[in-house]
Amino acid sequence: MLAWGGHQLLPGPSSAGSCTGNRLKASREVEPVDLPNCHLVRGVESGSEDIDILPSGLAFLSVGLKVPGIQCFAPEKPGGILLLDLNQDKPRALELRVSRGFDLTSFNPHGISTFIDEDGAVYLFVANHPEFKSTVEIFRFEEEDNSLLHLKTVRHELLPSVNDVVAVGPEHFYATNSHYFSDLFLKYLEVYLNLRWTNVIYYSPEGVRVVADGFDSANGITMSPDEKYVYVADSFAHEIHVMEKHANRSLTQVKVLHLDTVVDNLSIDPSTGDLWVGCHPNCLKLIIYDASNPPASEVLRIQNVLSEAPAVTTVYANNGSVLQGSTVASVYGGQLLIGTLFHRALQCQL
Repeated sequence: MLAWGGHQLLPGPSSAGSCTGNRLKASREVEPVDLPNCHLVRGVESGSEDIDILPSGLAFLSVGLKVPGIQCFAPEKPGGILLLDLNQDKPRALELRVSRGFDLTSFNPHGISTFIDEDGAVYLFVANHPEFKSTVEIFRFEEEDNSLLHLKTVRHELLPSVNDVVAVGPEHFYATNSHYFSDLFLKYLEVYLNLRWTNVIYYSPEGVRVVADGFDSANGITMSPDEKYVYVADSFAHEIHVMEKHANRSLTQVKVLHLDTVVDNLSIDPSTGDLWVGCHPNCLKLIIYDASNPPASEVLRIQNVLSEAPAVTTVYANNGSVLQGSTVASVYGGQLLIGTLFHRALQCQL
């Protein structure tokens, strides 16, 4: 294995560290990597699975995700979308109101993505799991009164297990399916058998189609600032796939980064094009939760993604004493915001 920037790029596919099926036995402990001036975000108590930050510094946080078999600190409370203003000093996250007619009681938000239209309208796309099914909800953000206007619910047979989305238009998006099946038992079976049937879907009102497949567990997805490339995290394979995006919205693989950790959500630095990755070095602890030995958190920064030698750096790592089960890391104005599956959120100065 080659060490790059304090982390490891593996020469090929690896199952070390995965947390399902015949890969349960492997787990990696982390060496602590601290950042200055870190503090837990006020108002986040039960997860912040995904984060998307607008150019203005307003950050959306997807909170309260419930997954069968995974720890939850607020099982009776539905999920929601929080708003955090990163221009403030130690801001508090506030829950956004949602327009009438949307079923908040079964709201179970997962991955999120924003899209800004030519007229400045902000749309928020949310992978949702009402009653553990899969939809994509499209909202318009009403900044004047800190609310979300629900516009559309997307359901489709090609979206059986949506994990994350990246918006490319007011009603257009790419989405990852982290499982091929929607049935819980069949989900476990496909992971155990390592079928590699998960995929990426392109959705538009005109049609829905598979644009990439063959993933072990397609998870986080994001797009380069120039919109020429789409990046897809394959969690259980410990890979990030770099896909070229074509005019007809199809994707072709350019390269694969092989890492030694379970990669979750991906974020892009709009100014540099660097990838920021929330990771699980020992995600077995997510499934077998022990408060005295909690799951660790790890954040990677990947620079020069398209080059022959991308630089992979561990920017933050904690054994769970501060932050448990990191899923996402997003940057804005020299600040790093780290979210988790079911725990808190951390804000740090870079």
